[in-house]
Amino acid sequence: MDFETFVLQYQRRTAKRMADFEALMKETQQKMEMTAKHHARARETMPRQPVTVPRGDYSMPRSRRNASQKQQIQAVLRAIVADYIANQEPVGSKTLVERHKLGVSSATIRNDMAVLEQQGYISQTHASSGRIPTEAGYRAFVDALHDVKPLSAAERHAILDFLENGVDMEDVLRRSVQLLAQLTNQAAVVQLPALTVSRVKHCEVVELTPTRLLLVLITDTGRVDQRNVDLAAPIGADGVRAVRDLLNDVLVGKTMRDASESLANLTMRAPAPLADAVRRASDVLIATLVDAAPDRLIIAGSSNLLVPSGSLQGVIDALEQQVVVLKLLASAQELEHVSVRIGRENEDEELSSAAIVTTAYGSGDEALGGLGVVGPTHMDYPGTMQKVATVARYISRILRGE
Repeated sequence: MDFETFVLQYQRRTAKRMADFEALMKETQQKMEMTAKHHARARETMPRQPVTVPRGDYSMPRSRRNASQKQQIQAVLRAIVADYIANQEPVGSKTLVERHKLGVSSATIRNDMAVLEQQGYISQTHASSGRIPTEAGYRAFVDALHDVKPLSAAERHAILDFLENGVDMEDVLRRSVQLLAQLTNQAAVVQLPALTVSRVKHCEVVELTPTRLLLVLITDTGRVDQRNVDLAAPIGADGVRAVRDLLNDVLVGKTMRDASESLANLTMRAPAPLADAVRRASDVLIATLVDAAPDRLIIAGSSNLLVPSGSLQGVIDALEQQVVVLKLLASAQELEHVSVRIGRENEDEELSSAAIVTTAYGSGDEALGGLGVVGPTHMDYPGTMQKVATVARYISRILRGE
């Protein structure tokens, strides 16, 4: 078969197949048209009956819907506060979608932010910016904290090792505020154990010169106080030992306030040659340790509050005055309980721009003093609360001798 014959046969076969295909398509189209006519005739002769839906509410129950919406709004608030604490920049809905897995769209987050703004938890600095938390927003964030991030084993060991190297109680407390200031990058304060609650363990009397004595008072909390006493005349080494024994008889095992009456009457028990020396020593102890302000503060990290805007200068001034902070620490008398005051929750105007995290340390079940951190309202609340609680717990352990 030559090539021309092959081409002619192929063309005939192809033409026959096309004709068969066109006939099949025509037959199919006719059947579809007939079916459409039958359906139209059926709709005309048999009208469709309306479907009656039983009455009832098929949506999510209102209580569950409200609870779910509330949880979603709380999650948005937590994300805004956490993001602002980390970056100190206004937070937008797009940022929340990118950084936090909230499981909702950017439009839903904008609606939630509008609700939070209406409720006073966040605010907008200007129309084109994101939102920042208000004091009410920070308070809601802190109140919702259930699980505070624990410190690692290495961090806990480093804290305890640093504190245990203190040579006395005051050194331990000084180390504690230095450590807290470094860990939180804020200012840290601690109240020395008040003599109104700590009991005298020993009173040592040292002869500095023939007419000057050094009284060293040691309490059961590790507090050490030193006072100088000037004498009218020398009393000798035996006289110094006798004065020491007389003082210890009325001081050991008592608080200074409890022992003040015995101190005032101690002169009558002293031998005549020592009466003046005993009176002078008693007067010094009563004047400086009983009648004077019973509390002292140790402060570290005040320079951490220096910011370019100067908005925390009033806080630094309040720390230097000490009276305001002492009042706050005096209210922290519950062991293992961390208290947080934010902005205007602080009664004193000087601290209205600050946040303060405080707790108590003590021996046994008795609180001996307060410990805290002072910083801006955008501080890292979970981290700061954990560090304050941990340091206070270790101070208490050292006081108990554990």
